[in-house]
Amino acid sequence: MSLLRKKAAARIGSAAALAALMSVVLSGCSMDTTSPSTARKHADGKHPADFGPGDCRRAKCIALTFDAGPGPNTPHLLDVLKEKKVHATFFLLGKNHVMKYPDVVKREAAEGHEVGNHTWTHKILTKQSADVARQEIEKTEVAVEKITGTRPRVMRPPQGRTNDSVSKICKELGVSQVLWSTTAKDFSTNDTALIEKRTLEQAKPDGIILLHDIYPGTVPAVSGIIDTLRKRGYTFVTVPQLIAPAQLKPGAIYRP
Repeated sequence: MSLLRKKAAARIGSAAALAALMSVVLSGCSMDTTSPSTARKHADGKHPADFGPGDCRRAKCIALTFDAGPGPNTPHLLDVLKEKKVHATFFLLGKNHVMKYPDVVKREAAEGHEVGNHTWTHKILTKQSADVARQEIEKTEVAVEKITGTRPRVMRPPQGRTNDSVSKICKELGVSQVLWSTTAKDFSTNDTALIEKRTLEQAKPDGIILLHDIYPGTVPAVSGIIDTLRKRGYTFVTVPQLIAPAQLKPGAIYRP
């Protein structure tokens, strides 16, 4: 394992592997999750919609999302996405990533990607006091806004762990929570072919793919994932475009 990979693993924590293997844990959460199709079905039609490259009420859509960056591999990933004409959703860590790579954050926003929040230091929000959980979310909101001029409107809770207290904080801060349907478990392997295989096996319409742009095996898999899924008839969209014409609801939990 390289030094970079060791540092990344330490930041995210070994518990992330267990969380991904066990899917998503909604700790103490009584709120329902909302699927993209349900969100679209209940859209009020009162607001202009950003459908992106396709109306997901008719198109076979899927969203690429990347957690825990930006990092040294992110500029190459952005090159790939630009070449493929794909917009993704990035859930960024604040302290050691947003603050270290502000130019990459600015580029993500400038090139049309959805810039989201993955907290300040990757603390498990359900294990924190309300004040600490709020700080973890809000500090990254503020940092991204200073760089891009816009606050993130989507947030992915570390390990997918959320509850009523976290949802209340997100509602007050104006951010929606986004979970996922596909994980390649790329935190556990540098095998690019395996990452691609796992992603393609799990891909489904209205899916949200979880990858990490901080791991060296992941970015090389993205081109093949895009090409194969396009051959299967998929249209790539950001998370807000996936639920359009519905509007994101602060505090809501979106999960395919």
